[in-house]
Amino acid sequence: MKNLIFINGTMGVGKTTTSKELLKMLPNSVFLDGDWVWYSYPVITNEETFKMAEQNMSFVLNNFLACSAYENIIFCSVMYKEVNIDDILSMIANKHYNLFKFSLVCSKNVLSERIAKDTSGNLVRGSTATDQAISLLSNYTDMNTIKIDVGELAPKQAANAIFNIVC
Repeated sequence: MKNLIFINGTMGVGKTTTSKELLKMLPNSVFLDGDWVWYSYPVITNEETFKMAEQNMSFVLNNFLACSAYENIIFCSVMYKEVNIDDILSMIANKHYNLFKFSLVCSKNVLSERIAKDTSGNLVRGSTATDQAISLLSNYTDMNTIKIDVGELAPKQAANAIFNIVC
């Protein structure tokens, strides 16, 4: 049976880097980033665009779940409410998979340092990224997910923790 692995967390916590490390560890795996289905400028966030993004995510997930070449689908996104995950999962046609839901968490100080590294020298994140990310951080502690505190972990270590649970 396939594994569908959701990795969520606030901006800058290390979802993408951890997912790329996990991709190297799991056999027949694919990594999908929720940002890819909604990369726009300016970012327009309203009910219509959220719904569109969830539909795009579920469409891509459905296709990879249907493809026999992959047994591990790693999906990361800033899913800051339980309903975000539930809405995406409700649009998945194939219900025959093992679902793993992880939230990467860390302290406000660690998150601030990571985002500062992202923004120094380039504009990967906007000037309000730190405040936005910190404002969402507490959402992940309340979600029905397996929490991985990445404050003291390198991405490869966080990926290894996920690997040990999935395998």
